[in-house]
Amino acid sequence: MGDCRYQISQCAYIKFVLHALKHRSSSVNGLLLGRLLEDGGGGAAPTVLISDSVPLSHSQIGVLPYLELALIQVEEHFASDGLTIVGYYHANERYDDTELSGAAKKIGDHIFRYFPQAALLLLDNKKLEGLPKGKGRDPVAQLFTRDSSRSWRSTGSVGSPQLTTKEPSANVVLLDFMSTEKWNEVVDFDDHLDDISKDWLNPDLFK
Repeated sequence: MGDCRYQISQCAYIKFVLHALKHRSSSVNGLLLGRLLEDGGGGAAPTVLISDSVPLSHSQIGVLPYLELALIQVEEHFASDGLTIVGYYHANERYDDTELSGAAKKIGDHIFRYFPQAALLLLDNKKLEGLPKGKGRDPVAQLFTRDSSRSWRSTGSVGSPQLTTKEPSANVVLLDFMSTEKWNEVVDFDDHLDDISKDWLNPDLFK
């Protein structure tokens, strides 16, 4: 899957980062929704378009019955839009932890069975911290894909990134949202199960 490219929309990207910022002292995770665009001719690599993200948890990470429930609800909701689960995002509890946890790999493996080009995104706290100082357009996340040896590996080098943001201004918008502490408005699946009036689709987040 090394030749596959991944493009994440501003909406999916910002929701993922804000979810992590809301729960800085715990691990968080979520699902990535999108579709695969096959080779459009001219030898271009197939691209996974990540259109949306669903914040899942800040406390139930790795609990399988809980995950199954979330996967079914998310798949059912987005099927009518022609979107499927194409990956998973994760932010580690410790700021300096850049390793994929066992739980993240296990959930990634589960998604991989249904979508072999699955993307696993891990928040890069150092890149996030450096955002206000620079004008970087690169996503503040590491991309992992699963190779034929069944192991997840970090992909893409600087200069030819496999993961890009669809909108070049995504980091500018993200910084704006961070300055107004917009992360307080993010609702994840945990929040919804505690209070069903809270909508895990976050329909008003970008209004």
